[in-house]
Amino acid sequence: MFEIIAILEALSPSLSTKKLKHLSLIIESMLSMTGRVTMLGISRWTEKGGSYRTVQRFFEEKQQWAELRWLLIKSHISEKCLGTWVLIGDEVVVTKSGKKTYGLGRFFSSIQNQAVPGLCFINISLLHVESRKSYPLLAEQLLKKSPGNCA
Repeated sequence: MFEIIAILEALSPSLSTKKLKHLSLIIESMLSMTGRVTMLGISRWTEKGGSYRTVQRFFEEKQQWAELRWLLIKSHISEKCLGTWVLIGDEVVVTKSGKKTYGLGRFFSSIQNQAVPGLCFINISLLHVESRKSYPLLAEQLLKKSPGNCA
């Protein structure tokens, strides 16, 4: 657990000490808990300083997740990681039933070879060919455009 907290120090240029402390509390609790991961569950598993309201505030604030991921990747890449790097992207469809999930639509699934109800995400990663390691840079939900929306 202490190794993870030490790794989080790489995020200090982009996060305030308060946000960094909250993030470390959230990560510790998520790694400790069993079952579904919810904000209430996270707050129950945190130690002092991780109330439900604190967890809510952390996730309500806009975070620069792409920048934080890049800082983590930069801290792990050393000069011995020379070689071929490839920027890759992949669209992922997750099937989902229901009617009230945000972003729910019909997306083409190449696995099922048809349009299925679900959610669609775009993932962009940096791939080191020689070590066969992938470093995720971006993961965002794609939304269907409404028929009347030309933008």
